[in-house]
Amino acid sequence: MAEPAPPPAAPSAIASEGRPLAGIAWMVATGLCFIAVTGIVKYSAQDLPAAEAAFLRYVLGLVFLLPVLGAIRADWPTGREMGRFAARGLAHALAVILWFHAMTRLPVAEVTAMNYLAPVYVTLGAAVFLRERLAWRRLAAVAVAFAGMLVILRPGFRVVETGHLAMLGAGLLFGASYLFAKSLSARHSAGVVVAQLSIWVTLGLAPFALAAWRTPTVAEVAWMGLVACFATLGHWTMTRAFAAAPVAVTQPVAFLQLVWAVLLGWALFAEAPDGWVIAGGLVIVGAVSALAWREAVLRRTRAA
Repeated sequence: MAEPAPPPAAPSAIASEGRPLAGIAWMVATGLCFIAVTGIVKYSAQDLPAAEAAFLRYVLGLVFLLPVLGAIRADWPTGREMGRFAARGLAHALAVILWFHAMTRLPVAEVTAMNYLAPVYVTLGAAVFLRERLAWRRLAAVAVAFAGMLVILRPGFRVVETGHLAMLGAGLLFGASYLFAKSLSARHSAGVVVAQLSIWVTLGLAPFALAAWRTPTVAEVAWMGLVACFATLGHWTMTRAFAAAPVAVTQPVAFLQLVWAVLLGWALFAEAPDGWVIAGGLVIVGAVSALAWREAVLRRTRAA
């Protein structure tokens, strides 16, 4: 997801429509931050166990929670809410392990293209678990997105590797994580939801990391620290983008990550552009853009 794709923006996060150019600029910066995460992981985590690399990224990222410790303590969940935060953290932790595994075994563009399926899983999960209506337009967009996935994988015409299966599993688990976020965001501030995710993912990754632990080098720790910096910066710039312009404006810009991914893989890792991957990625991009546009229309209708 780039690092794992972010959850859909909450209505309050996309209320502003007055600064579309600023929103586009912030989203371009977001894409560059996340593609930097992808490139660093691809380059530096080849010899690290996936769970350990993910754990190092998150435990080093906890330093960014220091400025919001007061808010976290003031809105500390209890009882059933804490269980939901913990369940979300476990799902996200497993997804991150699978993403790190895929990132070290697949071309950058392929991981990025398949990563775009996460919003599609969220749409399906919202229909199944949150009883949201799955209108024919949504259903058609979901079908188109899965067709794009088949174009990328081409089962029967190429070997489907463990990295592909890992990305499919990661998408499902990220979707589950974002569905938890959707319900938790209605009762807690965005800062607390993000902070709780960081804490619980770190705890969830710890036993998997210890099971496959090998002492990392100073350089590997430094690289994972840089990943944490770019990932945190990317989420911050994404928040600024959503505050400046509606998701119908910013979401299509986010898909520039596929362009950056193709260029990065070609320039740094000698990964020749794959026409099928690019075509499948564009099909998924079109489907997810249609979903984002439809959600924006529905929100405006409800507001009116």
